[in-house]
Amino acid sequence: MLKAVIIDSSAVARGLLQTVLQDGSYDVVGQAHTCASAAVLLLKHNPQLICIARDVLEADVKGAEEMRRNYPKSLMFMVSSEFDAATVQKAHAMGINGFIVKPFNADTVLKTIRNTVIAMVNRQRKALADAQAAQNPPAAPSAGDEA
Repeated sequence: MLKAVIIDSSAVARGLLQTVLQDGSYDVVGQAHTCASAAVLLLKHNPQLICIARDVLEADVKGAEEMRRNYPKSLMFMVSSEFDAATVQKAHAMGINGFIVKPFNADTVLKTIRNTVIAMVNRQRKALADAQAAQNPPAAPSAGDEA
C-alpha cells in the first residue's frame, strides 16, 4: 500500500482528499497545512505520494523545492481548482509529477495517480534497460558470421 501525505491549507480539502485516497487503498499517513509542518511527517513516514495544494506551494516555494530534493523518489501532485499553462510549466520545472483537480472526482483522482505511477515505473524500467545496454553493447558481427 502506497503511503501519502496531504498538504493543503484547507482542512475540508484535506479531509475530502484523504477519503478519496483511503477509498482507493492508499495509506494517508498524515496531513499538514504548511510545508514546514509537513516536513516532520515526511521525515517520519517517507511517503511515496505527496499531494500539495497550489496555494501552499506558492506560499513556500523553497520548502517545496526542499521536499523535492529530500524525497526524490516520492511522486508529488499539485492540487488546485485551476491550472493555466504557466502554472503547469512552472510546476513541472519544480519537479511536480502530476495534477489533481478540485473539486475532487474520486475516479479521476485515482486514475491520475495510477497513470503517474505506471509512467514512472515505465521510465525507470527503460532507464535501467538503456543503462544495461550501454554496459553490454551487442557484439559486432564478424565476417564469418554471415551466411
